[in-house]
Amino acid sequence: SELIKPYLGSKYKVTEVPKSLIFCMSKHSGPVNEIQWCPVREQSHMLLSASMDKTVKVWDAVDTGCCLKTYSCHSCAVRAARWSSCGRRILSGGFDSMLHLTDVETGKQIFSSKAEFRISALKFHPTESNVFICGGFSPEVKAWDLRTSKVLRVYKAAVQQTLDILFLPEGREFLTSTDAVSRDSADRTIVAWDFQSAAKISNQIFHERYTCPSLTLHPKESVFVAQTNGNYMALFSAQRPYRINKKKRYEGHKVEGFAVGCEFSPDGTLLVTGSSDGKVFFYNYHTSRIICTLSAHKEACVSAIFHPVLPSLLATCDWAGEIKIWQ
Repeated sequence: SELIKPYLGSKYKVTEVPKSLIFCMSKHSGPVNEIQWCPVREQSHMLLSASMDKTVKVWDAVDTGCCLKTYSCHSCAVRAARWSSCGRRILSGGFDSMLHLTDVETGKQIFSSKAEFRISALKFHPTESNVFICGGFSPEVKAWDLRTSKVLRVYKAAVQQTLDILFLPEGREFLTSTDAVSRDSADRTIVAWDFQSAAKISNQIFHERYTCPSLTLHPKESVFVAQTNGNYMALFSAQRPYRINKKKRYEGHKVEGFAVGCEFSPDGTLLVTGSSDGKVFFYNYHTSRIICTLSAHKEACVSAIFHPVLPSLLATCDWAGEIKIWQ
């Protein structure tokens, strides 16, 4: 992309809140569950989307707003999809319990396997590019190795469903947010795991009686944020014992049972989240105050993500199947 080229050699500038709509991309016929910019900086004009319409799409979301490819390897809703670190493959998991690793250019499956449960969360290991973790409608979370097409490790928790997975820096530990079984206890809502030994480090991290549909890591500081179904985001230390910061709460948006994602801007100054009323909320990370809101969608906005290179470009998606690009 000619638009990205001038930014590749320079340091990321301060993130600005986008003001205007550039593209409205609506080729999905069902809700969009997840979007992700390509992690390879030179190819970061590409945006990946996973939808309830059983497809994964790749878009040129910087230059043209056009759909470049549609992948239809799933027979049910695609709940999770992630770029590989090289940007040439896409890992996807769906309600058909299937895992697929697809070659972006040819559309062929390099790896396919049945996970034995409906998949709702996938994350690649931050340093081992062939390893990923998969969770869903099961008490188990599994680590897979793409080189052997086999399960490396199984992490067992007394839960009904894994909602999100977050690797901590270097990947020695990871967190799962879960739909805990007992409604009277807040234990197990966020669980910390040792990646190598599969041992549970802690299940006493979050004591409120809310599930957390998404987790996100700060790009520079050792903290993470959990989106909660209590209509606020909570801040935690990313070091053991992962204590909650009781002085900071990011509230004002609505979650209301949607898997609303949240993310930091690449410079770490802003925290952005969708909202079930279709708005996007921008919070000052340090003060936890709302900087501004964007009336982005008519339906629930489930994700809002800043571009990794262009300082004010934002992608959002909604429950009606629309993806929008803002600047």
